[in-house]
Amino acid sequence: MIMNAKANLLIVDDHAELLEFIADDLNEDYHITTSTNGNEALNLLASEYFDLIISDVMMPEMDGYELCQKIKEDIAYAHIPVILLTAKNSIESKIQGLEYGADAYIEKPFSPAFLKAQIVSLLKNRTKVKEFFIKNPMYQIQQIGQNQSDQDFLLKIDEIIMEHLDDPQFNVDRMADILCMSRPTLYRKINLVSSLSPNELINLTRLRKAAELLSLRQYKVYEISNLLGYSSATHFSRNFQKQFGLSPTEFQDAQSK
Repeated sequence: MIMNAKANLLIVDDHAELLEFIADDLNEDYHITTSTNGNEALNLLASEYFDLIISDVMMPEMDGYELCQKIKEDIAYAHIPVILLTAKNSIESKIQGLEYGADAYIEKPFSPAFLKAQIVSLLKNRTKVKEFFIKNPMYQIQQIGQNQSDQDFLLKIDEIIMEHLDDPQFNVDRMADILCMSRPTLYRKINLVSSLSPNELINLTRLRKAAELLSLRQYKVYEISNLLGYSSATHFSRNFQKQFGLSPTEFQDAQSK
């Protein structure tokens, strides 16, 4: 079962027949964009949004390793899963692909069914932890990340939100300015990495901090509400219960048992 039937895939290969074959095979389940070299693929990334990239390794101008490296080193694109396709089947070449940040490495000739399974798995892994995260207030946000790049990005986002917890005016625009990213780019990246919108992530971070403070039992509910920038204790309590299924007091009692 395809997890995201309308995900946008970018396929990069200088071999016209193979490019057409892969595109035709995946076209029914995904939106497909094709490119014949790495430089062209990077230009497409600057103007279009992709959920996953499939690239051949051996290409002129810029090979798949270099393309993968450039993608993974750019904060705006590093969250995008990359599948590398190659005729090289040595252990060394596989290690090289992983060192450049590839999320999967598939040898040619490959089974179309296996490629589809890899795509589904990578897309599914982007969303499967959301439900657990939003229902478990003590779960650390960076653990959502599927790779080191994702984890570093989420940790940076977490630090920025934590620095502005007491500011009720803090929003996505302020976060984008701090990161020197456009609002749409930041929105897409946070959504892909965490399966949350930026506003959801800000709210969840506040509530997660609230859970931490509640567990310490050093503050009253209204004090925590003020510390975290909520307009009232009632507003804070309502948000907390809606998110975690327990009122702040009930959560605090549960932690002491």
